[in-house]
Amino acid sequence: MKVILKQDIPNLGDAGDIKDVADGYARNYLIPKNLVIPFTKSTKKALLHQQKIIEIKKEKRKKQVEELTKSFESIQELEIPVRVGEKNKLYGSVTPVLIAKILEEKTGKQIDKRKIYLNEPIKQLGEYKISLNLSENVKIPLTIKVVPYSEKAKEEKENQ
Repeated sequence: MKVILKQDIPNLGDAGDIKDVADGYARNYLIPKNLVIPFTKSTKKALLHQQKIIEIKKEKRKKQVEELTKSFESIQELEIPVRVGEKNKLYGSVTPVLIAKILEEKTGKQIDKRKIYLNEPIKQLGEYKISLNLSENVKIPLTIKVVPYSEKAKEEKENQ
């Protein structure tokens, strides 16, 4: 059965592609989940319209990535203050959510936590290399310094 993909589907294709898939796969999975539409003469017009929309979305996404790249490239190093216990042991760990929050405070730009790639879980004080995967082709390296949180630093920040 020929179908038109409404969105990107891993291991199948990108949105707007025309693919030949097994009848059962299309009827039982793809169509009920509203991932595809059957390919007919009338849906060909819908395909052209959808391709225009996809191109507009790609251009918009590309502009957003360029803007984010400019914002985050200026940051080479990011200091993350965390609460520590005895022997400088962290309470919990440094997560992509925390990193995204600190990046937003520093740059004013939001970044999705799923775009922050940690090589390893951060559970100790120290310096770590991470990358911001803004798109398939744009990866920004970043160094994270995990330092102990101090009340003195908090007071200085509030006084500024």
